[in-house]
Amino acid sequence: MPGYLTKTETLVVGGIDTIVRSLLDRQQFADPLGEAERMGISSAAWPLFGLVWPSALVLADHVQRLALAGRSILEVGCGLGLASVALHRRDARVTASDCHPLTERFLAENVRLNGLLPLPYRRGDWSTPNPALGRFDLIVGSDVLYDRGQPVVLSAFIERHAEPTAEVVVVDPDRGNRPAFTRCMQALGFSVSEQKVFVLPGEGGAAYKGRLLRYLRA
Repeated sequence: MPGYLTKTETLVVGGIDTIVRSLLDRQQFADPLGEAERMGISSAAWPLFGLVWPSALVLADHVQRLALAGRSILEVGCGLGLASVALHRRDARVTASDCHPLTERFLAENVRLNGLLPLPYRRGDWSTPNPALGRFDLIVGSDVLYDRGQPVVLSAFIERHAEPTAEVVVVDPDRGNRPAFTRCMQALGFSVSEQKVFVLPGEGGAAYKGRLLRYLRA
C-alpha cells in the first residue's frame, strides 16, 4: 500500500472525457522517506498536488484554443497535469513540471489511463537554477500564486526558462498575489492582458471567480 488513498473518475477536461486518478481528499499524507519534507513541503501542503482544482480545469479548457504552431510548452506547478494532458492530446511539444515527489508518478498513470504515449516530465523547483530544463516559447500554469513570495520566485524562474519572444498564461482564482506577479512580469518586458472567468468550462459549469492572465514579450 502506498500509504495514501486515491480515486479514479472521468472528468471533462478541455472538452474531452478524461480519466483522472487523484488523491481521495485533502486528508491524505504519506512521506515515509522524508522526500517532501526535504523539499520544504509541509504535511498540510503535501496533498495539494494530487487534487483536481477549478483553475486547472479552466486552464485545460483554454489550452485547447491556443495556436501551437510547433511551439515548445512548459506547464509549471502542474499537479495532476490536466493542461499538459490536454496539450499532449493535440500532439503539442509539452513538458510538465512540478516539485512534488509524487507528481511524476500520478502524471504517468493518468497518461497511461487515457491511452496516450509518455509525456515528458521535469523537476520544476522554481528557486533552484536548472539550465538543463531549457527555454520555452509558451509557459502555462494554474493557481500558482498562493504564497506571498511566489510572484518574485516564479517570475525569476520564467525569466530563466522563457525564450526572448514568449507567452505566459496563468489562471488565477483572484488571489492577492496576482498584482505583484504582474508587476514582476512587466519589469521583465512582458505586456499583460486579463480576462475575467465566471464559470467553469462545460455544460452547466459551476460558478468560478478568477482571471486568465496572458503575458506577452515580443
